[in-house]
This record gives sequence, structure tokens and C-alpha cells, in this order.
Amino acid sequence: MKKRMMTTAFAVTAVASTVMATNLVVAPAQAAPARGAALAGKTIFLDPGHQASAGGRSLNAQVPDGRGGKKDCQTTGATGVNGAREHTVNWQISQLVKAGLESQGARVVLSRPDDRGWGGCVDERAAAASRSGAAVAVSLHADSTSRGADSAKKGFHMIVPSLPIPDPTVNRVQSGEGRKASNVMRDSFLAAGFPSANYAGVSNGIQTRPDIAAVNLTKVPAVFIEMGNLSNPAEAAALAGRDGQLKYAMAITDGILKYVNGSAATGAAPAPSVPPADDASGLSVVIPFVQQLLATEEPEAVVQLLATQGQDVSAQVLKAMLTILYGLFDGKLPIG
Repeated sequence: MKKRMMTTAFAVTAVASTVMATNLVVAPAQAAPARGAALAGKTIFLDPGHQASAGGRSLNAQVPDGRGGKKDCQTTGATGVNGAREHTVNWQISQLVKAGLESQGARVVLSRPDDRGWGGCVDERAAAASRSGAAVAVSLHADSTSRGADSAKKGFHMIVPSLPIPDPTVNRVQSGEGRKASNVMRDSFLAAGFPSANYAGVSNGIQTRPDIAAVNLTKVPAVFIEMGNLSNPAEAAALAGRDGQLKYAMAITDGILKYVNGSAATGAAPAPSVPPADDASGLSVVIPFVQQLLATEEPEAVVQLLATQGQDVSAQVLKAMLTILYGLFDGKLPIG
């Protein structure tokens, strides 16, 4: 198994700058999930945090915070020291994760339809996640610690709610499966080589807060990710670059696969009825090769990759993400 994943990873290393250099065009297309796909029959809710504009509404409108108080409806998010907009970073990485999850048979529900306009207040997104009946709801964010460069503060963290939460159903779900899902995601980020945040009281990749509506209001297991610090120049570059975004997306997809395929049955997340198509830990094995993936010059290998259906999770997820990745960055994929 491990040998096969390593072989797949090296085969995939041929995709990078050459893909951007070629002028051949292929329309984005998604391969049908393999039989017995790891997430067949599962729903995953993805919330790309924030949005591009108010869309004619008031971002300052006060909505429930899940603890008897009110908070602002929504914001447009942070801006990185490199000019990267958080709402766009969140959107782009969520598109890669969506493609990876769908390659494994998942039904993916998004909190907002695009990265241009209105995407809903925080309470509306939590309600949509609850209605979806998802096995897990994942909110993607990128932190910011200052208006200027802040090289000292770095790393990811998962935000979990202070307990108890007033709503008894939310309290039960988030104190149990929600915390489990957050821990699994934390472990996937660490396995991918991302450091735990060294600021804001984060302990081993976990920060506890009472003010996050997404986890105070959602009735399915919720994971709230701060992927990195946009004030840190190195992390801002990774969050905005295609190679960094692929690595973040692989870690998130790995965390979702591991949680859903290993979660105990709850009202929101039933245990898998079929075994996974392959060991989801294959994604963690592939992640160290992502930099090679995006720095080679063998376009014929891209053609071979697209023409041959991979048999393991790592190949399927990577193939699904690559089409989206180069579309996001105005690239073209060659096809034979």
C-alpha cells in the first residue's frame, strides 16, 4: 500500500510549471467516483469564511451569536501583507477540497455560491450547515495578527467552543463529535508539516473561544480552521500560492476523510456502511511531494495522469484537485 502511494506520488510530481507553460486546453471535467468510494453517500458542508462584499445588505446587522448575544452579520475578512484577500483564499482552497471530496463520492454543500457577492450572515451559514445533515461542517479561515508584517506569529489552529453551549443539541454535538473532528483535523495539519500556532493562547493546535457563531449554532459536528497567519509573509505567500493552497487542501481533505470514516454514529454523522476505497492516510504520504508536483517540466506525465484512473485515494484526490487548481490560477491542462 505505502509503496503504491509513493509510486503514485512520484508519478504525479510531473505536473507543475509545465502545466502552466503549455497552451493546450482542456475543459474542467470531474471523473466519476470510484466504486466503493470512501465518502459515498456522505454530505460534507464547506464554509469558505467571509465574502467579497455586502451585496447591498448591511454587514453590521446584528445576528444571534449562539450565547444569547448579538454579533455582526458578516465581514469581508482580513487582507494579507501581500495583498491577498482572506475571502478569496478561503474560497480557492474550498474549491480544491470540494473537488477532492467529490472524487471520493461525497455530496458537498457550500455556504456561499461564489467569491463575488453575498454569502449569508454567520447565523444563516450555521443554519444551512445544520439543515444539510452533514457528517461534518468545516469553516475555512485565515488569521491576521497585525496590519503590518508579523513574522514572529505563525501557524494554524482549530477554534473550539467554550462549554457549555446554551443550546443542548449544539452542546452535545460540539462537545462530543465536534471536538473529535477538530482533533482529527489538527492531527492532519500536523502530519502535513504545518506548525501549531504560537500565539493567542493556542495549545497544541487548539484554541477555545466563546464568540464563534459557527460552532455555537451548528447542530452537526463543526470544525473551524484558521489555516495560517496572513500577517506572516511566508504564510501569506503559502496561503495565496497554488502550491501552498494544494498542500492546505490536501491536509483538510485528509482530516475530513479520517474523521468521517472513523466517526462513531450520531444523529448527524452515521458510521460508514461500506469500507473506504483505500486508506485515507495516503494523502498524508503524498503531501511531502507537493512541492515537487509543482516544480517539474514533463507535460507528457500530466497527460498520462489524466488519462489513467488512479486506484488509490491519493491519486483520485490529486487528479480532481489539479483541474480546479490550474483553473483558479488561469492555467491550462494538456490532454492527450
